[in-house]
Amino acid sequence: MQIVVDIAAWQRGLAGGLLIGAAAATLLAANGRIAGISGVIGGLLSAQPSGGRRWRLLFVLGLLAGALVMARLAGLHHTPVAGSLAVTLVAGLLVGFGTRMGNGCTSGHGVCGIARFSRRSIVATLAFMGAGIATVFVLRLLGAVS
Repeated sequence: MQIVVDIAAWQRGLAGGLLIGAAAATLLAANGRIAGISGVIGGLLSAQPSGGRRWRLLFVLGLLAGALVMARLAGLHHTPVAGSLAVTLVAGLLVGFGTRMGNGCTSGHGVCGIARFSRRSIVATLAFMGAGIATVFVLRLLGAVS
């Protein structure tokens, strides 16, 4: 077995991780809020959001604008999606349900919660990472994912 390390790939991952951490730290320092995306969007769509709607809207617009700018800079114009639309929709609904059940998502627990040494976030992150690994393992056994 040969292991090939793509230096550029890990450097991009490191740069992305540092930018995500910096954005989460900036939001916490400037607004006193955790950058948990499910909570931000849930509050944005809520009839009575606690803490206001404006900062949430600006945060989501900033995420979308940042993604568009980076895609343009990287020359990415179209990213093909493998799998069916139905499977993607069901997966999205299950992820949304899971974030509600777990009181947060990967960004809230995995990035912000672990950085604050939250035991609940560490347990949640271990749980969803384990569930993700188990799901890929089972889907590969069934031949649904290559």
